[in-house]
Amino acid sequence: MKSIKISDYMNKRPVTFRYSMTIAEATERFIQSNQIGGPVIDENRHVIGFLSQQDCLIKMLEATYLNESHTRVEDVMRSETLTVSPDGSVLDLAQQMTGAKPKLYPVVDEYNVLLGIITRLDILKAIDIQLHSMYEEGHDRLV
Repeated sequence: MKSIKISDYMNKRPVTFRYSMTIAEATERFIQSNQIGGPVIDENRHVIGFLSQQDCLIKMLEATYLNESHTRVEDVMRSETLTVSPDGSVLDLAQQMTGAKPKLYPVVDEYNVLLGIITRLDILKAIDIQLHSMYEEGHDRLV
């Protein structure tokens, strides 16, 4: 199977979050996008953290019990974020994702500027496309 680059299959327009957003605002973005998590970026698009639906769910539940919602993304985001390079291999990342690693990775350049995200579903699509093309090439040789 030929090398498949992350940049060929990443989502170049992911939902992102600002550290100053409220969890309620972040939740709205999740609901509208159907994305399971996303990078928290600064004004220069540098990745400074990561927020998941689970993080929001916990805080939204707390808000219902306390009848208040003033938690901000910066209060719950994970500041240590695993990222990948656009030139990385989809197959290498697929291997990494088979463990307990994240289901979604921000894709950044050498300056930690966000270029996009790649998810397990994106990886599955990339491998599926490659397998189909290999099958078709093999089938064409037999005919």
